[in-house]
Amino acid sequence: WCAEIVSAGCGSGGSRWGCWLCPCLRRTCTSHPLSFPLPFTHGNLQASSSLTRDCASSTKIWEGLTLRFHRVIALDFLGFGFSDKPRPHHYSIFEQASIVEALLRHLGLQNRRINLLSHDYGDIVAQELLYRYKQNRSGRLTIKSLCLSNGGIFPETHRPLLLQKLLKDGGVLSPILTRLMNFFVFSRGLTPVFGPYTRPSESELWDMWAGIRNNDGNLVIDSLLQYINQRKKFRRRWVGALASVTIPIHFIYGPLDPVNPYPEFLELYRKTLPRSTVSILDDHISHYPQLEDPMGFLNAYMGFINSF
Repeated sequence: WCAEIVSAGCGSGGSRWGCWLCPCLRRTCTSHPLSFPLPFTHGNLQASSSLTRDCASSTKIWEGLTLRFHRVIALDFLGFGFSDKPRPHHYSIFEQASIVEALLRHLGLQNRRINLLSHDYGDIVAQELLYRYKQNRSGRLTIKSLCLSNGGIFPETHRPLLLQKLLKDGGVLSPILTRLMNFFVFSRGLTPVFGPYTRPSESELWDMWAGIRNNDGNLVIDSLLQYINQRKKFRRRWVGALASVTIPIHFIYGPLDPVNPYPEFLELYRKTLPRSTVSILDDHISHYPQLEDPMGFLNAYMGFINSF
């Protein structure tokens, strides 16, 4: 599922494109397959372009993005939001990256310079897209910049939730747990990864849960969570891509994130990517900065875009 907006009135950045990589598409969205509302690979392009991984998690920043970029594109990854959720199916980061490339070819944007904006699961997809761009492979995206946010790009500093740990191992419990998952379990698991003052309302949680339940998405969560194992296996490929490219890279960080904890995550990020810039939001902002502090998130992103 893909959403696209071409803004009618553009400011100084009216000729630009934007693409948001985050996995789901609802009024409000998050990017974790598990505690998600699935989404914000948000996926969340510029002409430069901006691409996001998911529509839902990007709703609170959508208007701000369309004021800056002429064209903003967001998609639901396979298995997320309103996209297909085949099962059984081997979900992989490689497949999701190929879907992004195919979408942009379909939209006639393969030769455009793209600004990628991503979150969580979308960060890993962006790393694979960056690797392909670095290898200069035929038909790959031309990436102008990359902005990541609260994604577990380093396996060693990522702290998955207990249920995620159980599901990612794909044992005999996985099909039982996915079928037992309900709104109560979902909301109890998701709320703690928001800050104490920025937690979603019950109606927003129901909106997120509806995105997961669409096409029986709860039954593919264990398959989607295999990205955790893939990230460990392909760490050299994906972290190496971030560390070796010369395009502008930025990270927007909610420091209260229990999944990517402060200061361990930030210390490793700065050590591994010394040329990257970082925006640290207020102390009470957690794993979903685009939802918890949309204005702070937008200001940080626009500051980055205006810096080059």
